[in-house]
Amino acid sequence: MAPSAPCWRSSPGCTCPPSSCSPVRSGRRATPPSWRRSSRNSASRNSPGIWNGSGRNRLNLPIPNSRRFSLLLALLSALVVASCARAGTVATVVSSATAPPGAGVGALGALPNLRETVAHVSPAVVAVDVNVTSLDFFLRPVEQVAAGSGVIIRPDGYVVTNDHVIAGASSIHVALTDRRVFEARVVGRDSRSDLAVLKIDETDLPYLTFASKDAVDVGDWVLALGNALGLEGGPTVTFGIISALGRTVRTAAGLTLTDLMQTDAAINEGNSGGPLVNLRGDIVGINTTILAEAQGIGFAINSDTVTRFTNDLIEFGRVRRPLIGLQGRTLNPAVAEQFQLKVGSGVLVTGVADGPADSAGIKPRDVILRFGGAAVTSWDQFLGLLWARRPGEKVTLEVLRGAENLQIVVTLAERPPEGG
Repeated sequence: MAPSAPCWRSSPGCTCPPSSCSPVRSGRRATPPSWRRSSRNSASRNSPGIWNGSGRNRLNLPIPNSRRFSLLLALLSALVVASCARAGTVATVVSSATAPPGAGVGALGALPNLRETVAHVSPAVVAVDVNVTSLDFFLRPVEQVAAGSGVIIRPDGYVVTNDHVIAGASSIHVALTDRRVFEARVVGRDSRSDLAVLKIDETDLPYLTFASKDAVDVGDWVLALGNALGLEGGPTVTFGIISALGRTVRTAAGLTLTDLMQTDAAINEGNSGGPLVNLRGDIVGINTTILAEAQGIGFAINSDTVTRFTNDLIEFGRVRRPLIGLQGRTLNPAVAEQFQLKVGSGVLVTGVADGPADSAGIKPRDVILRFGGAAVTSWDQFLGLLWARRPGEKVTLEVLRGAENLQIVVTLAERPPEGG
């Protein structure tokens, strides 16, 4: 088994214990081995064939002069034919390799110009600098500086970023690509979705619009932009594809994020809060987290979630979430066997509180198969479908109760604010 790539101690964000970290790579290219000089390619006395001017065949017998010219001519003709055949084969292979079906020059030539996309997007990407006051071992206040990213979504100065970027901030400043710096105030933040909206006092700012989540699919090319590692000189741009949709991730802080987009576009420390855009320059997600133990696996909050939640944060200062009033767990074959259920996937209702689900007739041990027409496969996915709705909406649940399939309509209530 091939050894895994080393985690170089010089790499930012290395979390390996010092004893397991590889030494710092010097960057020098390895000196290639000295190649031995090969022996002269002189004809071997034991090699078969005709020696130049020898007048003898493979058996070292004399060849009559009358046949010598004919044999030489035949040999030359064979060499010419072989050379032509070889040249034709090489040309065919090169042609096939450079233009395979579905990936020819025409297909590549139809792609948008990445320079134009980057030029359009970059001015709306901002660096978010945060001052955080904490206490040291002796309970003395210590000022620390953290850096993240954001994106302007309205020309009058509204900026979207991650909640964890500004958590605990005593002051926040937003730096534009034209080197202007503004003090920012928090309009609203939502730790559950890891989203926050900032406001700077400026107008006529460059901004980006959102693409619909339904317009994004696995394999689409995307660019991730942000203040990677706090480097000066403008946002860092990386390029990749949408690797998967509908991911559920639990962060190191214990936060569960649902319905995320997965991408292999590099997302580094400082990229949090920056946009993930399609090749037209529209926002498809907000970069939020990576898997520290893997490479090429980053996650972004999908555009539909960002749009709805930021609109709530701007209008109400908080996200208005729906309440259904039930508890459940993911139903898998093992759980189905334990509860003697005749279905192997969905959500098993484990408890019903006084609220919309109870009023609609949902009961414990019901199995929710579909939510508003969408198949339910897990509890986390069910919550993602629920949180995509608004308070007051009616949603139809397909429920299995014993051997009976039921269609139950639930009117969603509003979840009380956190801490209220």
